Amino acid sequence: MPTLFRFLVICAVIAGSVYGAMWALVLFVEPQPRDVTIRIPSERVNPPATGSVKP
Repeated sequence: MPTLFRFLVICAVIAGSVYGAMWALVLFVEPQPRDVTIRIPSERVNPPATGSVKP
């Protein structure tokens, strides 16, 4: 039984450390806003006409 208790304590310490690191990131790190430009080829926006149009 001591081995199981030791395993659970180690798992709890690891989980607490991960939770604490995530909390610190949320609290202390501020994201920097920036502009994003994505170039889209004109062939994707206006595909070339193929064939004739049937009435």
